[in-house]
Amino acid sequence: MSFSVPQSMPDFSSTARSVEDYVWSKASSSGPSGTSSGRHRAAESDLPLYKDKPINLSFSQRSKRARSTWIMTGVVLGVIMYMLYRIGSSANDRPLSSWFFGGRGRGEIIWKDRQIQVKEAFLESWNGYEKYAFGKDIFRPVAKTSSNMAPEGMGWIIVDCLDTMMIMNLEEPLQRAREWVANNLTYDQDYEVNTFETTIRMLGGLLSAHYLSGFDDMYLEKAVDLASRLLPAFDSATGVPYASVNLHTGIGIPSHADGGASSTAEATSLQLEFKYVSKLTGEALYWEKAEKVIEVLDSKKAVDSLAPIFIMPETGGFRGNQIRLGSRGDSYYEYLLKQFLQTNKREVIYRQMYDESMAGLKKRLIQKSKPRGFTYVAELDHGIDGALSPKMDHLVCFLPGNLALGSTDGYPLFVAQRNSWTVSQASDMKLAKDLTRTCYEMYKTTKTGIAPEIVYFNTDDKITDDISIKWQDSHNLQRPETVESLFIMWRITKDPIYREWGWEIFDAFRRYAHLPDGTGYTCLESVNEVPPRPRDNMESFWLAETLKYLYLLFEDDDSILPLDEIVFNTEAHPFPRFNMEPLFKTGWKRSSNQPDAPAAEAP
Repeated sequence: MSFSVPQSMPDFSSTARSVEDYVWSKASSSGPSGTSSGRHRAAESDLPLYKDKPINLSFSQRSKRARSTWIMTGVVLGVIMYMLYRIGSSANDRPLSSWFFGGRGRGEIIWKDRQIQVKEAFLESWNGYEKYAFGKDIFRPVAKTSSNMAPEGMGWIIVDCLDTMMIMNLEEPLQRAREWVANNLTYDQDYEVNTFETTIRMLGGLLSAHYLSGFDDMYLEKAVDLASRLLPAFDSATGVPYASVNLHTGIGIPSHADGGASSTAEATSLQLEFKYVSKLTGEALYWEKAEKVIEVLDSKKAVDSLAPIFIMPETGGFRGNQIRLGSRGDSYYEYLLKQFLQTNKREVIYRQMYDESMAGLKKRLIQKSKPRGFTYVAELDHGIDGALSPKMDHLVCFLPGNLALGSTDGYPLFVAQRNSWTVSQASDMKLAKDLTRTCYEMYKTTKTGIAPEIVYFNTDDKITDDISIKWQDSHNLQRPETVESLFIMWRITKDPIYREWGWEIFDAFRRYAHLPDGTGYTCLESVNEVPPRPRDNMESFWLAETLKYLYLLFEDDDSILPLDEIVFNTEAHPFPRFNMEPLFKTGWKRSSNQPDAPAAEAP
């Protein structure tokens, strides 16, 4: 039995019943070999069973000796003729192995093999964590030490990668992780947590685990408890969430930096998670709190829909005028589109906001480097009319995948092009392809083949290198954004170049971030040093996002988490798309007479 997307959704016809009284609908469907691919409710002490998928052979054994002999003779002769042809026609000195395993369009690449190698990298990373840091929030694989953020631990690494283990069919480590969550994890701790990070990693991880496990009640109970403890973060005068919240006292806490402002991306990237909690529980409060934030931000009517990266919880006004799609700005734009997709494209208001912001992006921020003309997303450090900065964070590399999703709604490109394909969709798709190439070049340009945290693009005709890296930006934190976009681009376009680029990136991590003693993989101090110095940290998103997206990139079966049926949160946790009626609706409307460009609050 292999992993499959659950074929049923809980039946929430009553808003009043408690989590303990949920009655889950059950459904099963027959897989390609006649086995059940449906999922049912998991008992409190049980886990769904997962096994590797059977490999379907491309030929069958024949019973007659003569027929087999003729077939084998033909195959051998065919291979010999093909190799002679290639040797004679090759215009370069590439090794023969590259024709079959490494060259674009040169024979068939065994992607299942490569997927297994990604799975092995996950297992090695997990095993090192389980041996030296199990239950801890922070793991230093070089020193083999660990620590917690909260007094009793947040389950930071365990919860974040539960769904990766489910997708990879890792039964035994998943069983141990589930037991830890059930028996040890508590969020009733007198501790101040970051509202955004806790929502996308912990709440998102629990909700996704609930969904992919076939609706295991334990995960949902933990999720609802955590969501309720996070709600006081929204108790500002405007409803814009505070940067932090104390999980025990229920007090929202303004940022200790940035004049108390919240990051725009963080305040506006909680909506998928809280809306899904409402869908699962029937309680509208989570939904209403989450959507209020977008109403407040939209009322400020940022010029060309490009929002500054800080917002004040008490006034709802922007603080400062910096604009970028990297840190503190990125996932605002991501969640505009994904809110529209999450509710099966019923909340058109978010699609409108997304389209307007992408038009603003093309008008204001899209630039070309010199001399090779790489497309990049510039920053506005001094407001909408200020000078452009050619700086681009690796975080921006979520954007090409998001553009492709927005262009096709998650359908394969050939399907989307049959259905009223517009000039705007074609433009978004081209930009997605161009930016994906740029993000790949951010890896290719370094000595290790691993991307740094930040790059700068050249705009000077006299300089020959398009990309430069400052020493203070040359570290690597195992970030997932590029491989996320490669996965989405592969699913949508089926261009094999995206798989090949993904393999190059994974192989570079194996060469330079892998620890020889078998404790896993580490962040790096500089991607332009060979050998690089380890930064001695394993990020939770290495397991939750980077390796998950690589694994899915090399998956041949598109029915595994199909992009037209699910939506990934910004931590790569998949949720099902759902219908919001009859219990929920968009609770606000856009104002038609908003003032243009309100003045930003002083930094």
